[in-house]
Amino acid sequence: MWFDSWGDIARILLVGVASYGALIVVLRVSGKRTLSQLNAFDFVVTVALGSTLATILLSSDESWAEGFTALILLAGLQFVMATVSARWPRTRAALTSRPVLLFSHGTVHHDALRRNRLTESELHQAVRMQGTGDLSSIAAVVLETNGTISVLPSSSYGDGSALQDVRGWERA
Repeated sequence: MWFDSWGDIARILLVGVASYGALIVVLRVSGKRTLSQLNAFDFVVTVALGSTLATILLSSDESWAEGFTALILLAGLQFVMATVSARWPRTRAALTSRPVLLFSHGTVHHDALRRNRLTESELHQAVRMQGTGDLSSIAAVVLETNGTISVLPSSSYGDGSALQDVRGWERA
């Protein structure tokens, strides 16, 4: 169907403006972490916020107040989870993954690559993307909790203390 009514179009415009404004307020109040790339839970909340906004805009079965309540609920749950994981390390360990050492001082950690479903080729790609073509100049490559790969050149490695929470660092 191409067109139902001007009333439906007007509803989308009015509810869209109100929902967009409400989402901006909710995001500002809930803090930067709601849209950050920290872990799987943050990603899920971001997707859920987008889906909720789409439902508010396009479903005439849902009222704006119900949609706004859903936005607040999602942001509130994210706030609670972030607070709990920041205050209690055991909870953080249950909710998020630890960063993983994929390469250190000339050694590719194949078991870590396999566990995280990565290939040695992807490891090499991450190193090349940092502008380095020589693995001997790399001290460590880490798969971070948000799925990004960090490459630490030997020249910036220092004492390696930034790796103390990385799984596999103990053996490096």
